[in-house]
Amino acid sequence: MNIDLLLENLTNPALLFFVLGLIAVCLKSDLEIPPNSSKFISLYLLFAIGFKGGQELAHEIFSWEIVWTVLFGIGISLLIPFYTFFILKKKLNIYDAGAVAAAYGSISAVTFVTAVSYLEMQQLELHGHMVAIMALMEAPAIVVGLILISSYDKTNAGTDQVKKRKVVKHSFTNGSVLLILGSLLIGFLASDAQAEGIKPFTNDIFKGFLAIFLLDMGIVSGKKLQSFFSYGWFPMIFAIVIPLFNGCVVAILSSSVTDEISNRFILAILSASASYIAVPAAMKMTVPKSNPGLYLPMALAVTFPINITIGMPLYFYLVS
Repeated sequence: MNIDLLLENLTNPALLFFVLGLIAVCLKSDLEIPPNSSKFISLYLLFAIGFKGGQELAHEIFSWEIVWTVLFGIGISLLIPFYTFFILKKKLNIYDAGAVAAAYGSISAVTFVTAVSYLEMQQLELHGHMVAIMALMEAPAIVVGLILISSYDKTNAGTDQVKKRKVVKHSFTNGSVLLILGSLLIGFLASDAQAEGIKPFTNDIFKGFLAIFLLDMGIVSGKKLQSFFSYGWFPMIFAIVIPLFNGCVVAILSSSVTDEISNRFILAILSASASYIAVPAAMKMTVPKSNPGLYLPMALAVTFPINITIGMPLYFYLVS
């Protein structure tokens, strides 16, 4: 692996702001990002990525490669929670195993946003249909996680079906998915001249907002680490090894559906990321017995920094 890529990513301001957030918690500083501001920034990042993706999609020529890439992405999000569930349930209860499996089968929009920034560092462009694939990969894993929990949870067999149907529906219509798809469509419909009018908002300030958001993610991660460590070594090892394994395997196998380096890199990072927004919201509603003190720190405090420090240079090396 090119060591320069790793060093360049380790000195990326966005990553360093994430580390600053962790340090602030360790020092017991009162540094924090107001919740409303944090929510606005996350919405802005999704909007900007969706809109820019729609603009790129408008210039793409439809092909079977796009179709196969979409199916490949959805297939990944269905397969990962299935196989990880059976690894997890050897050490965890059914509810936690299902929730963690769903989190690792789903995707992290913030990791995706960071990966887009990494592509720009390599002077590569994000193809518009990859934004759509990102949105489509979020929900299937939640559905698989619910099915697996229902199948093995004998105590609640035949109950809570209406509630679970609502969660399945919510997983397809939650705010992040709706915003990214809506922004994608708007960007697709807007002409180049119309898009130019909001370019300062969608492009010029993007990296600044990303850095502030990652500072907030560092603060949130640091606050959850202590409770996470009480679970022992297994969750830590899983949160490091499984994402790297998924990302490397997909980086290699993705060559069967596309030759584009940027597309293969995005597929790898999506398969390696873990959800800490959509999945926790769904599990809180339908599987209250699962412990967010386990799967939130795994995804946010371990897997996320692993992906943006070691994972991205590794996946990029494999697809290159």
